[in-house]
Amino acid sequence: MSELASENAKSIELDLDDAGVSVDLPRPAHAGDQVQGVPYRPVEFRDDDLPSAMERAADWLRRTQQWLGEPVDVIAIHLDYDDGEGKPYYDVKLLCNEEDLAGAPIAMREQASRSVSG
Repeated sequence: MSELASENAKSIELDLDDAGVSVDLPRPAHAGDQVQGVPYRPVEFRDDDLPSAMERAADWLRRTQQWLGEPVDVIAIHLDYDDGEGKPYYDVKLLCNEEDLAGAPIAMREQASRSVSG
């Protein structure tokens, strides 16, 4: 089970499978098709100036790779826009591996170094 927090500080309990998707989600019918178990999370950069949003995305990516100690697994870069009143026009999203954002590679390296030295 997983909980999703809403804006009014209440939790919603979700029944998820091992891949982190709803157990009730219809699965693809063909044997060669699948819902993949690798979760990716968008990291968003919004601005009225596209180069500024992209520069901030690149800066964040450099700092995150330095923190992680390896390249961040980015599966896609998505560019969208929002012409709503008072909102930044450009929306740049980096679709990043959730385990990288959680620091899993750091924890794995620390665990490996403890087992070698211990």
